[in-house]
Amino acid sequence: MSSFKIEGGHRLCGEITPQGAKNEALEVIAATLLTDEEVHIENIPDILDVNNLIRLISDMGADVKCNGKGDFTFCARNLCLDYLKSEDFLKRCSHLRGSVLLLGPLLARYGYAAISKPGGDKIGRRRLDTHFYGFKKLGAEFNYDEAQGIFEIKAQELHGTEMLLDEASVTGTANIIMSAVMAKGRTVIYNAACEPYIQQLCRLLCSMGARIEGIASNLLTIDGVEKLHGGEIRILPDMIEVGSFIGMAAIAGSGITIKNVAYDQLGIIPDSFRRLGIRVEHRGDDIYIPEQDHYEIETFIDGSFLTVADAPWPGLTPDLLSVLIVVATQAKGSVLFHQKMFESRLFFVDRLIDMGAQIILCDPHRAIVIGHDKTIRLRARRMASPDIRAGIALLIAALSAEGTSIIENIEQIDRGYENIENRLKNLGAIIERLD
Repeated sequence: MSSFKIEGGHRLCGEITPQGAKNEALEVIAATLLTDEEVHIENIPDILDVNNLIRLISDMGADVKCNGKGDFTFCARNLCLDYLKSEDFLKRCSHLRGSVLLLGPLLARYGYAAISKPGGDKIGRRRLDTHFYGFKKLGAEFNYDEAQGIFEIKAQELHGTEMLLDEASVTGTANIIMSAVMAKGRTVIYNAACEPYIQQLCRLLCSMGARIEGIASNLLTIDGVEKLHGGEIRILPDMIEVGSFIGMAAIAGSGITIKNVAYDQLGIIPDSFRRLGIRVEHRGDDIYIPEQDHYEIETFIDGSFLTVADAPWPGLTPDLLSVLIVVATQAKGSVLFHQKMFESRLFFVDRLIDMGAQIILCDPHRAIVIGHDKTIRLRARRMASPDIRAGIALLIAALSAEGTSIIENIEQIDRGYENIENRLKNLGAIIERLD
């Protein structure tokens, strides 16, 4: 198990470019299983979760060709479905949350799919009901072997239907879209997720011959086709990484430019940081964060202190609340953070409290941050990364802290951030990976 050793207190400056979007990459790579023709994908991030999914579909029999950095061609002409029942496949699925995205395309193309209970971040209960509700509405039969933790789904034929999702699940919507594109007839999905990741998946599928209307809305209409052909797409910059870099620049930077961010796809993210008093300057397709001696949290019109809450797109993504919490510790003012989706995601604030942050954890979903206004610096500590997003938040806190911090279990950070220590070194960070 590896660790990061971070010498805090060094001001960072320069330019940094975000990687390709992790969540989009997992979806579009899974979509390559829908056809026996080549699918070309550019800007794939070199991160643990994505690499594990690529290796997994390669071992299933897909031909995977690397054309250069982040540039891959996939051809799933000869898949071996027997591998889905192997102990190796099921074990690997149990460590990879993105493996759930294999269900939709395999069901659509072969009428059968199976995975073990997928792994991922330990951030509370992450149910899969929405996925299987959609599959069953399309005519599939679902079985869960509780003793072995194996999900199995099968169908002789899928038929289009109308469905109202009980939650706007991103991966659930992606799975249902991929299973519906070759179903017979029309499928209408109400309350669909509409994040840029889903929009990109739909655009790839349309380039492969799918017929999808309502892209970028929460009402999708899909007319099934008999067969999909090859296609191509370039993955968007990772908006979670963009937000992470905004937070890092705010709390530890002396002028940082984030390059090529696809600004129009960031939604409410820049304004969420502005509400904490951060100056976010939009320059072309770049973002510049200048150094600020002080930044002040906004209040509501009636004078009550600010509440920041996650919400389905175009609301604030829950993946950035941990970074916003770290930024708020050094602001002037108080703010209530309300994490609605995952009941364990705020528990990482105990590490920030150990570093000297003034945070009241009200319950598993709410935390009040009382900003120091930079009068009290965070203190270096030894800590462990509990998940991807909390891990990057703790790394940002360590960069601004007084002293040398150790962050253990950084494999969690590697799952979502490409070559992060060397990219931070280029900005002036003193950071070392310890194996």
